[in-house]
Amino acid sequence: MKKWLLIPLLGMILLLSGCSKWIDRGESITAVGSSALQPLVETVAEEYQGKNPGRFINVQGGGSGTGLSQVQSGAVDIGNSDLFAEEKNGIDANKLVDHKVAVVGITPIVNKGVGIKNISLENLRKIFLGEIKNWQEVGGKNQEIVILNRASGSGTRATFEQWVLDGKTAIRAQEQDSSGMVRQIVADTPGAISYTAFSYVTKEVQTLSIDDIQPTDENVSTNLWKIWAYEHMYTKGQPKELVKDFLDYMLSEDVQGKVVSKLGYIPISDMKVERDWEGNVIK
Repeated sequence: MKKWLLIPLLGMILLLSGCSKWIDRGESITAVGSSALQPLVETVAEEYQGKNPGRFINVQGGGSGTGLSQVQSGAVDIGNSDLFAEEKNGIDANKLVDHKVAVVGITPIVNKGVGIKNISLENLRKIFLGEIKNWQEVGGKNQEIVILNRASGSGTRATFEQWVLDGKTAIRAQEQDSSGMVRQIVADTPGAISYTAFSYVTKEVQTLSIDDIQPTDENVSTNLWKIWAYEHMYTKGQPKELVKDFLDYMLSEDVQGKVVSKLGYIPISDMKVERDWEGNVIK
């Protein structure tokens, strides 16, 4: 090979070698679980990565049950959950460390054509237990009620069933893993009803007040609106290095004071009450 070709070739090899070493120095972690919490974690991850080149936060959904089981097994670094670990069968809460990063309100949503904006808790319960099947029975249009549930591993579903159905299981119906897909199906399906986090509510759907109490952040903060949950980011043992740094950023004033509220969540500091894993108000 001619010397004048060899020198640039060697330079290219050295350059690529240097790039591979730079790439090797990159750090990454994975957070998996609650789709209700996913938009917040994704947004904060993007900000964090922008401020920390070479550090990567991989955020995935899959539901709270998935997040808890995968962080417990060590498959991921952070398990995002709408549930306390103590609430989930098969999870050893003693092995996990809870980092509460926000509160999420959960509201029933309906197709805008059903004809009601308020419902009693009793009637809402009867709808999801299959005892009321037409909107006319609760003051709406003469239209069949179409129920859409979240998947069984969903923390949003568990919270809704705890506080609306007294812990009973909703009747069998179509299920969806994704909060965004739930909203879209309700918006597009005449007579449809489901439930979702406040952060997923848009003008495409109608929220329902319950016993004339509106689903607002203020009503959640005082526990007047009882369908809410903490947003947890669980680690297996105390977090270290990148995981700790990212969680510290998630709980920083920059995030809690600006990003959390902007995305439709409630900062922990705004809560005027506190609940334990069994739902008891302890403050």
